[in-house]
Amino acid sequence: MNIHFHDDKEFDIIAIGRACIDLNAVEYNRPMEETMTFSKYVGGSPANIAIGSSKLGLKAGFIGKISDDQHGRFIEKYMRDAGIDTSNMVVDTEGHKTGLAFTEIKSPEECSILMYRQDVADLYLTPSEVNEDYIKRSKVLLVSGTALSKSPSREAVLKAVNLAKKNDVKVIFELDYRPYSWETPEETAVYYSLVAELSNVVIGTREEFDALENRQTEGKNEDTVNYLFKHSPELIVIKHGVEGSYAYAKSGEIFRGLAYKTKVLKTFGAGDSYASAFLFALITGKDIESALKYGSASASIVVSKHSSSEAMPTVEEIEELIAKNETISIS
Repeated sequence: MNIHFHDDKEFDIIAIGRACIDLNAVEYNRPMEETMTFSKYVGGSPANIAIGSSKLGLKAGFIGKISDDQHGRFIEKYMRDAGIDTSNMVVDTEGHKTGLAFTEIKSPEECSILMYRQDVADLYLTPSEVNEDYIKRSKVLLVSGTALSKSPSREAVLKAVNLAKKNDVKVIFELDYRPYSWETPEETAVYYSLVAELSNVVIGTREEFDALENRQTEGKNEDTVNYLFKHSPELIVIKHGVEGSYAYAKSGEIFRGLAYKTKVLKTFGAGDSYASAFLFALITGKDIESALKYGSASASIVVSKHSSSEAMPTVEEIEELIAKNETISIS
């Protein structure tokens, strides 16, 4: 089964939401209190997905708000140099700063992120800064859940989703649930379910879908799928970590993607690399089963490397890993 996109669009994907700075610990296997050096990268789920998509050869654009300072300029230049159209990145004029994420790599199993997200520029994107003519030039609008956590970014994203639907642009919702961004679980569920019901494809972990449904215990994929298929989604991807991922099509088909073994350095960045490669496969006409393989292979490559954005793989790297694993399983 394939998802069909409009071939006559200028952009393959336009992402909306946060672009921030990742400061990843250079020194591994120690707590952040003892870490003295960090490497700077562009971060933020939608920015990472746009970068990953561009690296795979898709024509990507970005809608977001960046700070009017050195960090904002670093983000815009890095993304532009990565081949992303930054014409709809808005520079904040009210003194809001770029979000910072410090990462701690104690061990491959024990990684954490310390976020500085108070009054950050990306959450001040306003509805008036979302341009209909720009959105309708894309096959896909990629929405990330964190952008729904505060106004006016929340309303800007809802406007973008409505404009996408009006102009027959596929809406892809990457749940990207960060509990610290939200006031209450109820608030999360309200806005997540609202956008999920309007989307064509929804991607997230089992825990993120539980947040969408406001469940206190782990829900069943079957219940999630039955609920969302009453609405716009035609494909739902639910990730289960090392157990792999499941894709549910509205037609009733179920596909399973297995996780690829790798030497894990850190756990963050996997979801963004998964989404960019999965969407690349769908947009370039590959079937859902292949898209799951691309997503899993890409995630496996990124968790073995130091950064998220910088480590996004090429098509050749992904296909090499898939081919290698298929050779192993045949033999």
